[in-house]
Amino acid sequence: MPEKNRKKPPCCITYREELRPEDREAIGPLVRETGFFSEEEIGIAVELVEERLAKGDASGYFFLLAEEGDRLLGYACFGPIPGSVHSFDLYWIAVDSREQGRGIGRALMAAAERLMAGRGARRIYADTSSRPQYEPTRSFYLACGYLEAAFLTDFYAPGDGKVIFVKSIPARSC
Repeated sequence: MPEKNRKKPPCCITYREELRPEDREAIGPLVRETGFFSEEEIGIAVELVEERLAKGDASGYFFLLAEEGDRLLGYACFGPIPGSVHSFDLYWIAVDSREQGRGIGRALMAAAERLMAGRGARRIYADTSSRPQYEPTRSFYLACGYLEAAFLTDFYAPGDGKVIFVKSIPARSC
């Protein structure tokens, strides 16, 4: 890629686990601007923020936000799967569309995986649509070491299946 077209790699990115009330107003637009999610899905993303703000750890939703200064660049939401011993769901991972291609998603995923491991995760599940629009998402999961574990035909709608990915992670040592 010509040098002038390359995006700057992450420089001064900080990570934050604690959600703040103002994050509700930042996460909705970030998810919307990716162009991947329906209004219903955007509502769900915001609903998970509200649930976490209202109930804390008891919500079962944990967040990791990537910021540069006071600007939200991306975030991940994850949590333990109820009824499982050590399985976690990666509910959301999204990066500001203007910031994609800088390695923020990979860095955010790696940091989120470390947090999940610290909370006892041994297997992480992530899912997405089978529509062509989601090919970059599926490629991202594969590039991050996830394996395609299942395909559910017509899950979301006729012709729109659900692709489930899984990654085993080692137990975290002290």
